Amino acid sequence: MEHPKYKIALIVGAGEGLSASLARLLTAQGIRVALAARKIEKLGALCSETGAKAYACNATDPDEVERLFGLVEREIGTPDLVVYNASGRTRGPFVDLVPADVAQAIAVSAYGGFLVAQQAAKRMLPNKHGAILFTGASASVKGYAQSASFAMGKFALRGLAQSLARELSPQGIHVAHFVIDGGIRSAARTEPDDKPDSMLDPDAIAQSYWNVLQQPRSAWSWELELRPWVEKF
Repeated sequence: MEHPKYKIALIVGAGEGLSASLARLLTAQGIRVALAARKIEKLGALCSETGAKAYACNATDPDEVERLFGLVEREIGTPDLVVYNASGRTRGPFVDLVPADVAQAIAVSAYGGFLVAQQAAKRMLPNKHGAILFTGASASVKGYAQSASFAMGKFALRGLAQSLARELSPQGIHVAHFVIDGGIRSAARTEPDDKPDSMLDPDAIAQSYWNVLQQPRSAWSWELELRPWVEKF
């Protein structure tokens, strides 16, 4: 069976880590890339490198998300690959958490994923083609102490992905959720010299996303866990 072909990707919650690696990989594959973030000032260099176009968007605002998709459609084309990479969290002892901060964290991690996926699905279903990918975390399956808001948001995002996979897969839309179980390497966050490869390489994560996108529909994954070889689980 021929591998699915994607033409236009939209990455929501874009930044300098995994999103940047995805943008570079997708561009190298001939896919046009749109990047969306609440603040896009830091995306200038990545846009220059990849030819991607950046859009400012608050993913928790339904009107802004709808406007984002409209702009991308008019200026680039209709996305047939959408990645939700945004997360929100507020840390601290449970009894000290500020309710408004918790509500905002859950909104970014989960509600924004719903809004983005809904706009994506509306555009993909008529063609019975497309992919919606969600970036999860260790907290998607493990609730850590003093991290209640992150666990609530990521558990909800995973539930959304599973529900959508069951509903949309039979209609030609590949939905997948990625459990990133470990720290992601960056310029500001490197592993100790005596523990090489003890953190996730963002380029390697991006390659795993691409591998899932290339799966024939007779053997689709809805979830993939990724962790360094030394990570306990």
